[in-house]
Amino acid sequence: MLSIGEFSKICGVSTKTLRYYAEIELINPDEINPENGYRYYSIKQLKKMLLISRLKSYHFSLDEIKDLLDAEEDQSEERLSMALARKSREIQEKASALEYTLKQMSHDMFHLQKGIPLMSYLDDIEVQLVETPPMNILSMRQMLSRDDYTAGYGKHFSRLYEKIAAEKLTLLGTPMTIYHSPDYNPAGNDTEFALPIKEAVQGTRDLPGGLCAKSVFKGSYSELTSVYARLRKWIEDERYEWVQAPYEVYVTDPHEAADPESLVTEVYFPVKKK
Repeated sequence: MLSIGEFSKICGVSTKTLRYYAEIELINPDEINPENGYRYYSIKQLKKMLLISRLKSYHFSLDEIKDLLDAEEDQSEERLSMALARKSREIQEKASALEYTLKQMSHDMFHLQKGIPLMSYLDDIEVQLVETPPMNILSMRQMLSRDDYTAGYGKHFSRLYEKIAAEKLTLLGTPMTIYHSPDYNPAGNDTEFALPIKEAVQGTRDLPGGLCAKSVFKGSYSELTSVYARLRKWIEDERYEWVQAPYEVYVTDPHEAADPESLVTEVYFPVKKK
């Protein structure tokens, strides 16, 4: 048997961390002396502790690790393989986002060195006044939290695509998201996912056409806040007012984009003249 100190030293994990892991039942001491409360770990537990540390280094949360360790033995290897594949994709997406951020920082530093104000790029975002036609959309509305936005919209659009395939409906355009909440709330925002289709079936509605202030943005979705700021300023400067929920049209499928810089998104603000 190993004392908690010896176990801690071998595994490179503090005794405080080991006590916390025991509290959340991630890994418990093999034996606790009832007289003095000393904790002891068995040699065979080294393997489990090293696995926990390895999964932590792969950015698994403690809850995710606990779930994997609690799996039945005959399913654990399969679940672990699937979990590693999923986490690998998540890390790759984060790496791509960080690479994009570094490029953007280099671009900003170059402009600052040339005496160009950092936020001058807002003036370069083009705004057009366009008339949009009405369209029939297959849609679903959800209250989404900040974490939901971070996770992405894939699963919501997948449900719509599955209905189109099952009912053999005719797709007429690319995915779009309509934002109905009047302001941003981290706890939940009223968000509608939609696909333009030909047929009027259960789950479809008319999206009215009309006058819109429109911008086309090429780049990461995280930068769309700049487009929204530019559109709102343009609307105010040109004496228009916002009359309906703004929406985004995803011209580029994010799953087919080689990098965030190749994503193309159209942003529409329905407006009318004051």
